[in-house]
Amino acid sequence: MDQNIGKIQPTEISAEMQKSYLDYAMSVIVARALPDVRDGLKPVHRRILFAMHDMGLRSGGKHSKSAKIVGEVLGKYHPHGDVPVYDALVRLAQDFSMRYPLVDGQGNFGSIDGDSPAAMRYTEVKLTAIAEEMLKDIEKDTVELAPNFDDTLKEPKYLPSLLPNLLLMGSEGIAVGMATKIAPHNLSEVVDAVVHLIAHPEAEIADLLEFVKGPDFPTYGAIYDQKAILEIYSTGRGKVVVRGKAEIEETKAGKTQIVISELPYQVNKAEMVAHIAALHHAKKIEGISDLRDESDRDGIRVVVELKRDAKPKSVLNNLYKHTTLQTSFPANFVALVDGTPQTLNLKQILAEYIKHRQLVIRHRSEYDLRLAKNRAHILEGLKIALDHLDAVIKTIRESPDSDAAKKNLITKFDLTEIQATAILDMQLRRLAALERKKIEDEYDQMMKLIADLEDLLTHPEKILIVISSELAELKNKFGDPRRTRV
Repeated sequence: MDQNIGKIQPTEISAEMQKSYLDYAMSVIVARALPDVRDGLKPVHRRILFAMHDMGLRSGGKHSKSAKIVGEVLGKYHPHGDVPVYDALVRLAQDFSMRYPLVDGQGNFGSIDGDSPAAMRYTEVKLTAIAEEMLKDIEKDTVELAPNFDDTLKEPKYLPSLLPNLLLMGSEGIAVGMATKIAPHNLSEVVDAVVHLIAHPEAEIADLLEFVKGPDFPTYGAIYDQKAILEIYSTGRGKVVVRGKAEIEETKAGKTQIVISELPYQVNKAEMVAHIAALHHAKKIEGISDLRDESDRDGIRVVVELKRDAKPKSVLNNLYKHTTLQTSFPANFVALVDGTPQTLNLKQILAEYIKHRQLVIRHRSEYDLRLAKNRAHILEGLKIALDHLDAVIKTIRESPDSDAAKKNLITKFDLTEIQATAILDMQLRRLAALERKKIEDEYDQMMKLIADLEDLLTHPEKILIVISSELAELKNKFGDPRRTRV
């Protein structure tokens, strides 16, 4: 027994505070606030997706109560409050927060006006088809697993993530002494950039910007200043101006109105409309006669009706200047690389993703190779049995029990224990001519698969070709035109 337990250890308070605060800071940085560069997820998002995958909530299946998922995540992986877990789940389902939602929600998940979502006992969720690509091949030993908080289960340290998700989903988090803010991007553009980098590893950031034009926000809008965009992707930091879409229109009555149909990312519409009204009452914006929010399920429509003597362009410029119709997005591309926070530029993010996928495909191929070799080994045994059928049947019939039969088969036909067991388990119908042909065809198929997998594992350049082809399929399946104009 340790005799030091219960003894008081004198220590300097300043040294103890320093050590304790550093431990806390690292915990927040690594285990809470920053995304991993490999799958673009913070621990809470990763645990939500993994729990939903474990529960079988596939895109083609039924929805399940959000409260059930939150309970599963809390009980198994995430020993924190239920509110932050539900908030994280809600964000994954909001089409105005996520460029490509990872959760398919049913019910009230909040709105662009800042309305709160319904309580978790009312809403229902399941994974989207694109989220399933984040978890593809996870059962094939492709990712590292770590013990959960009470050491009763294993959870993934990162997901296999076929998607270059850090850029697609974007991220926002405040850690201790550092923060991250990454904008969402367009899947087709990011895939094209990754494929180009695989083909041309020496490519410069300017070359990659031929494909990635800039952030692509789910709320549309427009971004300004190519120079600012280049700075963000070259240094990992910077600021880009984002504007909503506002058009000056003539009404049938001969009046002029400004119609706002798109907002900058993360702008609360109700607050913006209230702010315009307050500026009009304070006489900071002149020339407005009426203000209406005509938005519905088909889209945003805020109408600013102008007085007859108003100058429409002047009013519009004042709206850009004084309201959130124009904002700036301060980018800060900070993510965890092998557990260490780093500020990354565009090329580094894409290179880390490629490195991650190389490892995943290697692990997946090794897993498939093991299974194929095991199956080929069993099929070899079945072929031996079919080639010496009468002798095998005689050996089994003359054995007093199954254990003796197994030993006799091993000795007489030079089989392994696994092969002998497979022969004893073989059904009689497999002795038919067509069934024998099936065994031979399957054996040939397995030998071809083994050769292909061994060839892939000995040629790293072929793994890169697999990454490119899988991304091309992903683009065909989920790619769409960009929403945010540059």
